[in-house]
Amino acid sequence: MSGDGQPDGATAAQDRPPALELRRLTVSYGARPVLWDVDAAFPAGTLAAIVGPNGAGKSTLLRAALGLVPPDAGQSLVEGRPARAALDRVAYVPQRDAVDWDFPITVREVVEMGRYRAAGWLRRVPRADRELVAEALERVGMTPFADRQIGALSGGQRQRVFIARALAQRSPVMLLDEPFAGVDARTEASLLDLLAQLRSEGRSIVVVHHDIATVRARFDWALLLNVRTIACGPVAETLTAETLRRAYGAAVGDDPEALEEQLWAG
Repeated sequence: MSGDGQPDGATAAQDRPPALELRRLTVSYGARPVLWDVDAAFPAGTLAAIVGPNGAGKSTLLRAALGLVPPDAGQSLVEGRPARAALDRVAYVPQRDAVDWDFPITVREVVEMGRYRAAGWLRRVPRADRELVAEALERVGMTPFADRQIGALSGGQRQRVFIARALAQRSPVMLLDEPFAGVDARTEASLLDLLAQLRSEGRSIVVVHHDIATVRARFDWALLLNVRTIACGPVAETLTAETLRRAYGAAVGDDPEALEEQLWAG
């Protein structure tokens, strides 16, 4: 942390455009709006979270930002450039249920996909890229499983593999959709430690996450979303009792911890 309490590198990052910026982003499925006029900016060099109730549009927001879902209106920018022109600057980790785990491919081959943009789809992965793949596997603790088929892994191991693939891309911006879903507390803590280390190295990281207590404890920045932007900014200013009530519709007192207990009970 710097002397003013910001993450390492935060002062320099203030001079950079936002890692990801959304301007009046609107997405609908048929006649149903999923995102409506969403404005949000995620500063460079921070560990940021997107939080909100089920159906709030959190995953759709990431997919629309990358052009995987067509928006009805608005635009997304990556490091100040239209996202479609800057996809080489982004590594994306999708939700686990978006992956075909029965596909016959090894852990190492999955991570090598992170180097295809550099190596080309039809060329053999060169030695330098293989070294980056090995480094990524080592950072997530998956080197012993490099030759195992992905379908044979546990949920936490699968998440580590796809984070390793994102690391192998060497992209400065990382977008992760529910990377802690289905993993145990120990695995979540180790992955959060890794993300914090990547932030300290200058990466910009945006994570869809549901646990407010974890976001408060481990993240710098948050977007509180429920179809619309409820609040966006530093975590302490964004996740207040008032904004959480607006997002979740919970009618409790002004104690944020009591509100969280109600939100996540059962």
